[in-house]
Amino acid sequence: MTEPLRYGIVGGGFVSGFHLRALQQVRGVEVAGITSRTPPDELARSARDRGLGEVRVFESVGEMVPHVDVVAVFSPNFCRVEGFEAIAAAVRDGAPLRGIICEKPLGRNLAEAQRIVDLAREIDAPTAYFENQIHMQMLRQAREQLGSVIDAMGPLTLVRSSEEHSGPHRAWFWDPTQQGGGVLSDMGCHAIAVGWHLLTPPGRGPRFLEPETVSCDIGLLKWGQARWRAELLEQHGVDYERGPAEDFATGIVTYRNPETGQRVKGQFTVSWMYDKQGLRLLVDGLGPGYALEANSLRSPLEVFIGDAAATSVADAELALEKATASRGLLAIQPNEPDLYGYTDENVDAVAAFRDGRPALLDFEYGLEIVRLTMAAYLSAEEGRVVELADPDTRARLADYVPLIQQGRGAEVLPVTTLRG
Repeated sequence: MTEPLRYGIVGGGFVSGFHLRALQQVRGVEVAGITSRTPPDELARSARDRGLGEVRVFESVGEMVPHVDVVAVFSPNFCRVEGFEAIAAAVRDGAPLRGIICEKPLGRNLAEAQRIVDLAREIDAPTAYFENQIHMQMLRQAREQLGSVIDAMGPLTLVRSSEEHSGPHRAWFWDPTQQGGGVLSDMGCHAIAVGWHLLTPPGRGPRFLEPETVSCDIGLLKWGQARWRAELLEQHGVDYERGPAEDFATGIVTYRNPETGQRVKGQFTVSWMYDKQGLRLLVDGLGPGYALEANSLRSPLEVFIGDAAATSVADAELALEKATASRGLLAIQPNEPDLYGYTDENVDAVAAFRDGRPALLDFEYGLEIVRLTMAAYLSAEEGRVVELADPDTRARLADYVPLIQQGRGAEVLPVTTLRG
């Protein structure tokens, strides 16, 4: 019998808990260790309760690495480089690794992402960049169902991808200097990746299409208003009057097919203002004579809770991530880790690492997603289309840090909105 791959998880927050739920559905893996900036004892108990292993809690990344086969970095964005430096140091001291995972984004900016790629190359272990939405079953099924149609009619020419909810769970997500920006950094990387993926002809690699231009517009539409600024400051200690971040972003990436020269477009829209049922992923694609559409809020299960019964509901998020209501007609997703692709990205990583190869999405792919996200910020800052093939632009992006990420968001977000 094949021995299970031993995961070591870095990070004790929300996304780590989501991955534990996903790993229950993955064969051939156990969680051997967890380490976090804050004590991850509750997360470790959850992993044990789920039958995922004994789950030892380690004091540091360096202490954990020699006891695991795979390190999964799910820690906050501002800790990423530090974590990978510790992994590399442990490998230099003789700890063998069969794979390394990094949750999106690979870095807050291109310099950080490049450093992580360089460290991974030094470690010389296969990598997996975790962009869960690429692995969503509904998108995989759409591509499979349309395979013969795409062969006959040609690939999709326009994909529109959006992700929206009412705002993050943790204070550091709201802080642009820690997270790397606002909603564009947080969720724009998802929507950009989905567009690139669906526009790519079947049978080609994830980076087959060549990104040519990026245009983007951002705004602070809800969380810059006085009432919501005050709520944010009270609940999370983040002051959007002094250092705001965007709560809305939309843009277009133009790609070129290197074999045919055809140009296609991916439109992305993300916001922290969707005060409806909860997290919504909405995707549609248009091709010659065919189309696809996917909406994560369409569920085969609905529950209605009246006012009299609402007080008995302890946690609205049992129904749906980022749920905003505990009464009325609720959309229920019974298996969110599977719906959103978390299960399948872990299945892909485990199979790849057993074979000694990178996952479908490796760190070099993650680096390119960061490049596109930084280009979107640059476009929004300067009010222009960013030409990615321009040598001066590529050189500038290499060390570019958006003003919002620097804590200078008031310079690019409308002052009247901030004081409204």
